[in-house]
Amino acid sequence: MEGDFLAKLSIQPLTIGDLDAIVEIDRKVLGKVREDFWRKKIELPNPRYPLSGLVAGLEGKVIGFIVGEVSGWEFGIPETVGWISTIGVDPDYQHKGVARKLSQEFIKNLKTIGVSAVYTLVNWSDWDLLKFFRAMGFTRGGEMINLELKI
Repeated sequence: MEGDFLAKLSIQPLTIGDLDAIVEIDRKVLGKVREDFWRKKIELPNPRYPLSGLVAGLEGKVIGFIVGEVSGWEFGIPETVGWISTIGVDPDYQHKGVARKLSQEFIKNLKTIGVSAVYTLVNWSDWDLLKFFRAMGFTRGGEMINLELKI
């Protein structure tokens, strides 16, 4: 059943034409409307990695997206490192393999441009997301740790 559903999905580069769908998915998941945030993300893609965003479509409707980037030596991280910034799937289509298929395509695209490791950040208490990334093959990162200063 899941295989039939996934076979119907199309994965395409994220474009400004997907803005309304992305904003709506984000609203359903987070409960906030962040149109300006998403407009800037979509209109100012990473020039070194133009396929930094992908959407999953089903019968002409965007039902999920993934956005990320490639490092440029920030914090001593080489350009061979990719990042997954955000994955969003319409709640009506969650737990059906959409995020996995988006992630696999995103990682495949990163690999073709020489990326050898992919990072992401997950809230320690978000067990569903931690479980998802573990199933995708992610493990706890190396020596880097997240530091925070509340001001």
